Amino acid sequence: MRRPGAAARARPEIVPVKSHHSVAGQFGWQVISFVFFFGAWELAGRWPISAAFPPFSQTLLALGEMIADGSLARAYASTLQPLVIGIALCGIAGVGFGIAMGLSRTVEWLTLPIFIILQAAPMAAIIPLITYLYGIGLTAKVLAVVFLAAPVIVMNSYKGIRNTNPSLIQMCRAFLGTRRQEVLKIILPYAAALIFTGLRLGLAMGFIGVVIAELLITPTGIGDLITYNSSVAEYPRMFATIASLVAVAALTLNGLERVERALFPPEIRGT
Repeated sequence: MRRPGAAARARPEIVPVKSHHSVAGQFGWQVISFVFFFGAWELAGRWPISAAFPPFSQTLLALGEMIADGSLARAYASTLQPLVIGIALCGIAGVGFGIAMGLSRTVEWLTLPIFIILQAAPMAAIIPLITYLYGIGLTAKVLAVVFLAAPVIVMNSYKGIRNTNPSLIQMCRAFLGTRRQEVLKIILPYAAALIFTGLRLGLAMGFIGVVIAELLITPTGIGDLITYNSSVAEYPRMFATIASLVAVAALTLNGLERVERALFPPEIRGT
């Protein structure tokens, strides 16, 4: 005889299958939004709302010409150099400062006000000071990136350390874990998601910093393309340069966000 409940236990578990309709619908709405935006751009340029505002079709054609003649690639090669150096410095020193601030009250007391002030300081007022001290070379542009990206990276790393789940730390101490084990096995893994978020947001600020530096310090790279095409009234090429910068920054940050979602579970990311 069968025991009561045996059939229930033998019944296969039904696993819900994720529908692709929501994903397809979301993609469809994204396509519609892009079509609407570029269509409105085309109509505004054809109107025209301004003599300096080209239609989307002319901007796209100018973008193709700049890609074909290599001017856009040369500009990005120049622009990415201070951006990469600045973000690398912030990634090493900024994360280190944030972790040290989160673990040590003394370091927090000494450095936290500095990064709060830097986070609130207007970049347009700092650029002339950087130029006066370091000239108009690569160093000044790297510092512009650092001044914008470092506060975001440091503060996110600091908050990631401080927001570690207290119950995990208490559990480690209850099992007589050392301070080293507490930091390496509990605090840092738990804070890794917020540290990664800080690096992603720092990169976004770095894009802003390097473009401001190229526009205000010395026109090179992307900044040179923008200012030169504006001065000679080549507005489609100017808008194509700006649009390419927005597209590169958006795609890069979106890719990093997808990596973040793949690496860290929602409970760690706080979503």
